[in-house]
Amino acid sequence: MSSLLPITSSLLGASRRLMWRSTPGLSPLLRLTPPAPSWVVAFGKKDLPDLPVLLEEELEEQFVRGSGPGGQATNKTSNCVVLKHIPTGIVVKCHQTRSVDINRKRARDIMREKLDVAYKGELSELVVKKKESVLRKQEKRKRVNENLERKRLFNEALAVDNKPGDDTA
Repeated sequence: MSSLLPITSSLLGASRRLMWRSTPGLSPLLRLTPPAPSWVVAFGKKDLPDLPVLLEEELEEQFVRGSGPGGQATNKTSNCVVLKHIPTGIVVKCHQTRSVDINRKRARDIMREKLDVAYKGELSELVVKKKESVLRKQEKRKRVNENLERKRLFNEALAVDNKPGDDTA
C-alpha cells in the first residue's frame, strides 16, 4: 500500500487533510484543549487547505425559514440550514440558495473553515492566505499610486516645457 501512495497521489492529486478526533465518552465541558489532530490522506481539490473533518455526531442541524430577497419562495420554505458544533458551540447559518442540499453542503464547508480558525488561530491556512491577499492588495495599491504620481509629475514637466510665451527655438 505504501508503495502505491506516491503513484496514486501524483495521479489523483492527493492532499493531506487534518482530521480531528475526539475522545469518546469525554464531556465537552471537561475537554479543556481541542481534540488531538491526526493526518489522513484525502483525494480531491488541490486548492482546499487542510481542514478538520466534521463528525456528524458532533453536529446539531436545524432547518429554519429563510429571509431576504426572493419573496414567498424563500420566506415560506424551511431551506435555511443552521449548524451547531456541539463541542465548541460554533453556529453557522447558511441560506445562500433555495436548495436545502446545497445549503447543507455549504454550511458544512463554512463550519470546517470556522473550526480550522478556532483550533489553529493565527496558524490557520485560511488566516494566512487572507493576510497574504491583503498584503498583495496593499502592494498593488502602492505601485498604482507611485505610477499615478510619476504621471502627474511628467505631465507637469510637459506643461512647463510647452508654455505659449516661451519661444526659445
